[in-house]
Amino acid sequence: MSMADHVYLIGGGVASLAAAVFLIRDADIPGAQIHILEGAGLPGGSLDGAGTAQSGYLIRGGRMFEKHFRCTFDLLDTIPTLEEPSRSVTQDIRLFTETVQTSSHARLVSAYQPIDAPPFELSPRDRFDLLRLILIPERWLADRTIADYFTADFFNSNFWCMWGSMFAFQSWHSLAEMRRYMRRFMHLMPGFSRLEGIHRTRYNQFDSIVRPLVVWLENQGVALHYGISVTDVLFNASNEQVTQLKWVENAVEVSQPISDKGCVFVTLGSMTEASTNGALMSKPTPPVPAQEGAWALWQKIAKKSPRFGHPEKFLNPPAQTAWESFTVTLSDPAFFDYMTSFTGNTAGTGGLVTFKESGWLLSIVLAHQPHFEKQGPETHVFWGYGLHPTQAGDAVKKPMFDCTGAEILSELAHHLQFENDGQAFFKDARIIPCHLPHITAQFMPRAPGDRPEVLPSPGGNFAFLGQFCEVPNDTVFTVEYSVRTAQMAVYQMKNVQRSVPGVYRGDLNPLVGSRALITLMSNGRH
Repeated sequence: MSMADHVYLIGGGVASLAAAVFLIRDADIPGAQIHILEGAGLPGGSLDGAGTAQSGYLIRGGRMFEKHFRCTFDLLDTIPTLEEPSRSVTQDIRLFTETVQTSSHARLVSAYQPIDAPPFELSPRDRFDLLRLILIPERWLADRTIADYFTADFFNSNFWCMWGSMFAFQSWHSLAEMRRYMRRFMHLMPGFSRLEGIHRTRYNQFDSIVRPLVVWLENQGVALHYGISVTDVLFNASNEQVTQLKWVENAVEVSQPISDKGCVFVTLGSMTEASTNGALMSKPTPPVPAQEGAWALWQKIAKKSPRFGHPEKFLNPPAQTAWESFTVTLSDPAFFDYMTSFTGNTAGTGGLVTFKESGWLLSIVLAHQPHFEKQGPETHVFWGYGLHPTQAGDAVKKPMFDCTGAEILSELAHHLQFENDGQAFFKDARIIPCHLPHITAQFMPRAPGDRPEVLPSPGGNFAFLGQFCEVPNDTVFTVEYSVRTAQMAVYQMKNVQRSVPGVYRGDLNPLVGSRALITLMSNGRH
């Protein structure tokens, strides 16, 4: 078989990894005919995790799971864990979630005090608006922002603080996407103030998901090519078939013909492209728009046909799609001991702690330890982020984007009120701040057609994957969305006689709806 008949997956994130598994498992494509082309030196895309105890660990961002991620659990049920091959990754996530259950006693901190199960603080108008939003047809919400719909008082409520910090929504983000979230996660509403119902992986998602996926694919003969910059995708005159790929490898331009028997899967856009890191005594360098990569490729593809989406809707303005995360590595358990006492939760059982009065809207989460597979028992790692990094801090009077790691820790110490002897908690901290310019690009207001179909040309030899494709009813910024696009693409293109699991619709379940309504009407009080 000629290389022109092979399968090429552009991008090495979870969507491409999932598509490769589905091609082998369900479409009977030999692994040796599958090529994953990744621009970075590692796979996984946004599901990353790297570093050492000495230099400091780094997680740019994490994703939460819940029990109705049907496509994801279908995928991972095929993949054995690396530690215990008789147990699948799906089984391991469920076992770990049963063992270390999340129920936060300090979801918000206000006036320097933790709040157990914060009341929503919604007015009757706010509650009516939330209920009405669930019922409004999505087609009526094209290009509307959340701020276009709700009153100004809504954005001062505990509900919005918890909603925004949990899902990373801003007031200028898509109202249509907020509606999808309200419907998609309605079953979680009764435990919303305590983050109950959330599933987590045993380690960071690179170690728990990406590494097992890669090992399985490599064992099947899949070729993962790193350092590959795909520069163009060429189509026939009708834009129904991909005819050629162009990429740069080791400074050499490569042209790869694609036959009608071959196929191409393209991951559009990227949440983590152009991110930059800082250190204890340095701030992240300002990101520079990438001249190559996922965004540049999508822009080039989109010029070929209006069916291929409108990337500019998600790229502008960059200041509205960015936030800053930070990962802290400690050699002393004192800070973790303090947070256990302060929050009433041991590490891994509390989830996100958000400081409501923080100018940066600072949040931290102490995951179950060890958070990295090779992390020693003397090392402790926690993660945090600021959703409003362009605003001035409260103790550090400047934007988070302009701060060193040490200044971020000073700001955190201020909100925990231990500026004096408590500073010793961070005396040996290795902190890596990370500026993410596109991390919430997928939330920008959109209209029909801005996101292309997974298969824009049914019967063609190409598909689009990832967060910037259109999948009815499902929600972006989730692993499930990426995996679902992969499963849809493979099953439709290869005529797999197996159905893609349906999107969970708790909003159509009267019991789920009544429980959510009671929670909303009681302002979150139990």
